[in-house]
Amino acid sequence: MKKKLVLFVGGATLLLLFSITMSLSIGSSMIPITEVWSTLFGGGDEVSRAIILQVRLPRIVLAILVGAALAVAGAGFQGVLRNPLADPYILGVSSGASIGAAFIILFGLQSTLFGKYSIPIVAFITGVLTLFFVIFIAKKSGQMKKETLILAGVIVQAFLGSIISLMVSMSGTVLNEIIFWMMGSLTLKGWEYSQIMAPYLLIGIIIILSQGRALNLFTLGERTALHLGVQVERTKMIVLVTSTLLTASAVSVSGVIGFVGLVVPHLIRLIVGPDYRLILPLSIFGGSIYVLWADTIARMALMPKEIPLGVVTSLLGAPFFAYLLKKGSKGVHL
Repeated sequence: MKKKLVLFVGGATLLLLFSITMSLSIGSSMIPITEVWSTLFGGGDEVSRAIILQVRLPRIVLAILVGAALAVAGAGFQGVLRNPLADPYILGVSSGASIGAAFIILFGLQSTLFGKYSIPIVAFITGVLTLFFVIFIAKKSGQMKKETLILAGVIVQAFLGSIISLMVSMSGTVLNEIIFWMMGSLTLKGWEYSQIMAPYLLIGIIIILSQGRALNLFTLGERTALHLGVQVERTKMIVLVTSTLLTASAVSVSGVIGFVGLVVPHLIRLIVGPDYRLILPLSIFGGSIYVLWADTIARMALMPKEIPLGVVTSLLGAPFFAYLLKKGSKGVHL
C-alpha cells in the first residue's frame, strides 16, 4: 500500500507542478515557461515579476487551497455517509456560508465589522453554525443515522436557500455583488485570503487523513465497524465537523464552487480503488489541479471578461460526473 501511495503521490505532485507552471505562463500577457521559472527563483524582468508574483501566483495558491479543501471534504462526507454522490454541500454548509456573506453585502457591512475580512469570517461562522444545527436536528437518543442526517441537511439547505433568495430580491444596488459571490470567484484575491484559509486546511487535512482506516471499515457497515473497534459516533462527528470546517473555509474566501467535492473523490476512487488511505491524500492533489485549471479557463475563455469560477466547475463537473457514473461505476465497488 505504501509503495502504491508513494507512486500515485509522486505522479500527482508532478502533474500539479506542471499545472502551476502552465497557469503562471497563460494569461492576457503570455510568459514563456523558462521566464516563469526564472522569475520564481529570483530572476526575470520587472514586468514578469509583477505579473507572476503579484497577480497570478496569489490567485493560483488560493485556487490550490480551495480545491484541496473542497475535494478532501467531499471524500470525508462520502466516506462517513457511505454515499459516493455526497459532497460538501449536502449538509447545507454552502447555504449557511452564503447567508452570512449575503447578509454582510446586503447591509453594507464589508468594512465595518472585520474590515476586508468581514465576508470570509462571517461566512465561515454561519457555515459552521449550520452544521451544528443540522446535527442537532438529526440526533435522536444520542444516535445519528446517515439517512436522517442527509434529510436534515436537505431540509435546512432548502430553508436557507429561500432566505438567500429573499435577500437577493431585496438587494437592489448590490444584487450583482451577491450573485457574483454565490457563483464563486478568485478575482482580485491576494495573499491575505490564502493566509486566512491555510491554517484551517492544514489542521483539517491532518485530522481527515488520520481517519482513513476508520472510513475503510465504515464501508462494511456501522455495526461491523463498531465490532472491529471503531468508535462510530465519535468518528462520524470528527469527520463531519472537520469536513464542514474545510468547506466553510473554502466557501468563505471564494464563494460557492460546486462539483469539486463530488467529482474529484469519485474520479480518484475510479483510479485507485475504494481504499480511503489512498483516496484522501490523492483528493488533495486532484482538487487542487481541478480548481486550478478551472480558474485558468475562467480567466482565459472570454478574455478580457472573466467567467465566475463556480460556473466553470459546474459546466465541467456535471457532464464529466454523468460520464463517469455511466461508464465507470459498473466496474467499481462503491
